[in-house]
Amino acid sequence: MPIDESRIRDLAGFKGENAPVTSLYLDVDGRRRIRARDVELALERLIRPVRERHHQAGIMSVCTDLDRIEEHVKAGIDRSHVRGLALFSCSAHGFWEVVELAVPVRDRLVINHTPYVRELEAVVAQHERFAVLLVDRQRARLFLFRQGELLDKQEQFDLLPRHDDDGGQMGKDQVAGHTAAAAHRHLKHAAATAFALYQNQGFDHLILCGPDEITAEVERELHAYLRERLVARVALAVHAGDGEIRQLAEDVEAGVERAREAAVVNRLRQAVGSGTGGAAGLDGVLGALVARRVETLLVSEGFEASGWRCPGCGWLGMLGRRCPLCASEMDQVADVVEEAVEEALAQACKVAVCRDNADLDVMGRIGAILRY
Repeated sequence: MPIDESRIRDLAGFKGENAPVTSLYLDVDGRRRIRARDVELALERLIRPVRERHHQAGIMSVCTDLDRIEEHVKAGIDRSHVRGLALFSCSAHGFWEVVELAVPVRDRLVINHTPYVRELEAVVAQHERFAVLLVDRQRARLFLFRQGELLDKQEQFDLLPRHDDDGGQMGKDQVAGHTAAAAHRHLKHAAATAFALYQNQGFDHLILCGPDEITAEVERELHAYLRERLVARVALAVHAGDGEIRQLAEDVEAGVERAREAAVVNRLRQAVGSGTGGAAGLDGVLGALVARRVETLLVSEGFEASGWRCPGCGWLGMLGRRCPLCASEMDQVADVVEEAVEEALAQACKVAVCRDNADLDVMGRIGAILRY
């Protein structure tokens, strides 16, 4: 099943206390890593230096975590539908979670006191539900995708009348009229089927495929809710292969995500410019999180920075060692940006992980749209 916010919040809520949590993300996409051995080699490159470092430091719980992760991957993965893998382990507390994804992830290994969930947050943020409706004059196919996974698939076929269906009694003009009416009913039926799918399962975006004149007629028959969600019209034939349809959905989704990221970053830029509704840069964002003022947290993918966290009151900051709120001695953390993401999730804030957005990078690679 696709990962959702609820499961991410559950993961983020686990604390390793005195033992670290090992989080590993691994790209197992067969299109890039064709052999199982290719996956194992990538895993080995991630694990070897971390295992050696923690073995020398005597942190055996991490070594046990890495052993379990390695055993799980080498036992075999059904790569017919799994393209990304996220594994979380804290052997000292019996914590073990496996998340299989139908979309690829970037290889990453993180040791921290909580599970590293930012990659999963990016998957959820960047993958909404997309419906694809393919139509011609007799056939309609409807697909529903989320996070690269096929959730539903439907097909209908309405045979059109032919000149010899009545023994040749009707003239060609009459047959053409009946054919046009039957084709219109078919397209109307296809539009109604798409709306039924929306009512039953819901989706965020609709892609309409077929010849221009047919998709234009279908669009007129769509419910207003679906016309609002129509993001692309593509001249893809109704008999296209499932893989081609999935790739189309992924390509359109990537464009939608880029546009959405640009819009939310522009909103942040305007809020910061007004001087009231936004914060930019790590120090300002951490302060807004501590004050519980954040509505939406924006982070550039791959941004990391060291910092401090107070174990008593939860204060986050770039400088330590005494907490400015409760005067407790704080813990230094390797990545305070991940701490910020986890705190935002705990506060039920929206989190947007942005890829290659120059405007956000200029603002310090992190920003927050504020509630007040």
